[in-house]
Amino acid sequence: MSEDLTERKTNHINISLEKEVESKKSTLFECVHLIHNALPELNLDSIDTSTSFLNHKFSAPILIDAMVGGSPESAKINENLALAAEELGIGMVVGSQRAGLSSPSLAETYSIVRKRAPNIFLASNIGAAQLLKGFGKEDAKKCIDMIGANAFVIHLNPLQEAIQVGGEPQYKGIINKIRGLISQLNVPVIVKEVGFGISKEVAIKLELAGVSAINVSGAGGTSWSAVEHYRALALDNKEKAELGQLFWDWGIPTVVSLIETRRAIKIPIIASGGIRTGLDIAKSLVLGANLTGMALPLLRHAAVSKDSLLSFLQKTIHELKTTMFAVGCDNIQDMKRVRFTITGELAEWLK
Repeated sequence: MSEDLTERKTNHINISLEKEVESKKSTLFECVHLIHNALPELNLDSIDTSTSFLNHKFSAPILIDAMVGGSPESAKINENLALAAEELGIGMVVGSQRAGLSSPSLAETYSIVRKRAPNIFLASNIGAAQLLKGFGKEDAKKCIDMIGANAFVIHLNPLQEAIQVGGEPQYKGIINKIRGLISQLNVPVIVKEVGFGISKEVAIKLELAGVSAINVSGAGGTSWSAVEHYRALALDNKEKAELGQLFWDWGIPTVVSLIETRRAIKIPIIASGGIRTGLDIAKSLVLGANLTGMALPLLRHAAVSKDSLLSFLQKTIHELKTTMFAVGCDNIQDMKRVRFTITGELAEWLK
């Protein structure tokens, strides 16, 4: 079982690095227009991008979102991600730790993160489908202890499970399992999608279940239908490959998911799914996000080197600062008061 899972994780990494796996559907960030301030009454170098999330300090509102772990190739990538996160003072979520539970050697591909980043906000991660297969408090504790986690993430990926060769599309009873696990853990629980978005109806159910935060992970970034399409082609499974092609662009655009969940719930929200620039981050904050997550561009830089990743993240933070300067805002907390307007397809979505 662990060997098959390791091979799957390796294939996921290689496909994401080598193939075009992004959704053709827009995040709709282009439909959000921040109002320019020609008299900002502040200096660019005085802008403070630090923020607090679940009682942890971040130097910038950026979370390295769940990506890898559980294969030999992922150890170096996770090490580079961790080193950059530690140097910049941002947070990180490891990839699904299912493989790490089965093998001490695979567990090291996750634990390397805490070794290289002793001070960052770090979150464990497991797929929701595993909760129906007996994963419980003790397994969650092993995941948390494996990396010295500050929070526990449960990812929702029903469509990916349905398309994936060897997937487990069983979700009946998931919300009760999530509620039960939350009551047994002493760290905050975050629930995230994997790139198809969270609707307001789902967000309300999750808030009522007691989750501490929601990561909307909307459409417009990596499409796991696309990833599974390529994997199915390699495994000569025509039916699954065609299914992945059909649902390549499925999902709720990131901005739509963010806006409607923010209107529906009071708990913190992480915006992710196709966030590629500091301007995207700024718009997310204005729309009500508490934090933003990035994955694919960071994976591709981390696969090259720590310096490549660090350079990209520093550029992104500078883009965020420049946007804050352009709207006359010197701190993250005040971004929610920035005026904006919505046009085009997003306006239609929100009617």
